[in-house]
Amino acid sequence: MENKLNKDLQKRPFEFSCQWKEAFENEEFLSAFTNEILERYLPEKRWYAGKSSSLKYIEINDYFKMHSTQNHYFGILIEVHFKESFFQNYFLPIAFMEGKELDTNTLIAAASFDGYDGYLVDALHIEEYRRLLYENIMNQSSNFAAVKFHKSSKIDFEGYQSSKFLGAEQSNTSIVYNKKFILKIFRRIYISTNPDYEINRFLTEVAEFANTPKYAGSINLTVGEENDTITLGLMQEFFTNQGDAWKYFLAEIDTIFSAIHTKSIDLNTIDDVVLYQKIKHLNLPEPLIRWVGDKFFSQIEQLAKRTAEMHVALGSDSRDTAFVPQRFNGDYEVWLKNRLIYQFQNRLNTIENNFHKLTGESLEMAQEFLSRKKEIRRRFLDFNWTKLKSERIRIHGDYHLGQILVQKDDFYIIDFEGEPESTIRDRKVKQPPIKDVAGILRSFHYAIYSVILNNPDKYKIDKEEAMAYGERLYKYITGVFLSDYVNYVQQNNLNIGYVKEIEFLLKYTLLEKAVYELGYELNSRPRWAIIPLKGIISIISEPQ
Repeated sequence: MENKLNKDLQKRPFEFSCQWKEAFENEEFLSAFTNEILERYLPEKRWYAGKSSSLKYIEINDYFKMHSTQNHYFGILIEVHFKESFFQNYFLPIAFMEGKELDTNTLIAAASFDGYDGYLVDALHIEEYRRLLYENIMNQSSNFAAVKFHKSSKIDFEGYQSSKFLGAEQSNTSIVYNKKFILKIFRRIYISTNPDYEINRFLTEVAEFANTPKYAGSINLTVGEENDTITLGLMQEFFTNQGDAWKYFLAEIDTIFSAIHTKSIDLNTIDDVVLYQKIKHLNLPEPLIRWVGDKFFSQIEQLAKRTAEMHVALGSDSRDTAFVPQRFNGDYEVWLKNRLIYQFQNRLNTIENNFHKLTGESLEMAQEFLSRKKEIRRRFLDFNWTKLKSERIRIHGDYHLGQILVQKDDFYIIDFEGEPESTIRDRKVKQPPIKDVAGILRSFHYAIYSVILNNPDKYKIDKEEAMAYGERLYKYITGVFLSDYVNYVQQNNLNIGYVKEIEFLLKYTLLEKAVYELGYELNSRPRWAIIPLKGIISIISEPQ
């Protein structure tokens, strides 16, 4: 589809009487660019998040210029308005390149400026522009009006050698420089500093947390009468890795399930335990170790420790108001309850609209969910947060196995942008760190069921029996993770509450996470709705 669009644009060039360097001061160009070019170009990009909505109109909010001896580049801030009465902001750096046909990945439209023929292109695909960005970060340049380039004092200056894109373009665009640094250009932007930039810089420059890529530099733009700051780019150290923890643990869990038959494992020989009960690695039953292996639980311990270290680091500051821990209070209670009731009602509507897509156990669980909706709503609302004695801190906010890189049996945490559905303001609200723990535990639940659902005939047992093994395994993963996590944070004076409070917060945030997941699965993968539904039913079936 994208190549077809590009070829179509090449056949019908846009002609403008102005020079390229004056384009964004020209009404004729601005009209064609927003009403024709961008309306066709944006919906085809992978980083465009408005595909499920109806586009109303596009406007240019602001722009800045950068130039070399050869070319003029524009960084434009785009505001996309939708018929559903909301808007999104995007960043697009563009250039005009004279000459012959270019690689279609770079192409925005064929155009002519003041009689010169060529192409409007995404400037990130031009090496000279990538070099300009890198050199301005390294030099901490402020030569481009409101654009501020910053280099961390903890890295040494290094001249430009090479640049290339990292993987396929997703929600952001990542460029590797000198095989040493990676610059993430944020495509969807917010009128605020990006949490990924804020947290990565704090963790590495202030808290000295070792298990996240080090902050190296950034690109920020100051806009408006309020001098709001928009984060356009985040540069970090680049290190080779074995991929993310999601793929890593999928392979591990696949090996574990394959061993059920080869090792003649009988589930009844493995003691059942209470879900969310802390279990020390040393106290795991021998039949479980014979089935799963000792190394697997050592990996769970290591991941729990890295998660705890991250939270201790995020709660360590007593000066910066953006990071100083806070107690629970009435304002937070109102904010949270309003947010969750809106989300819960949205999920109820989604179930009702997608009921026809569900079958078997998923349908039964969805019916139970609806029959117990008052109970679930009451769990979200009927309590007083001000009675809690623990503290809230800045957290990862979208913590799952896909946000963790694996390197030599260790784990490195990445991508602190926060929950995609949340507003930028909500992503910066301080929350109980247990919410991140709930996210990673739900991710393990997903990993187990992903292995089962994607390999229906591989393990020589039926799906129901595989799920029984999976639930038993999940209880032990949860128990070992919680044991090590809680022990570490309490030894390092992060106040997450005592036993009853931790249990309450964990079940509350697990329920919140599972309800959040349910909406996605019903809309995108109804066959997988059983995963969050099982999570929800197991949580509400536990005594409060």
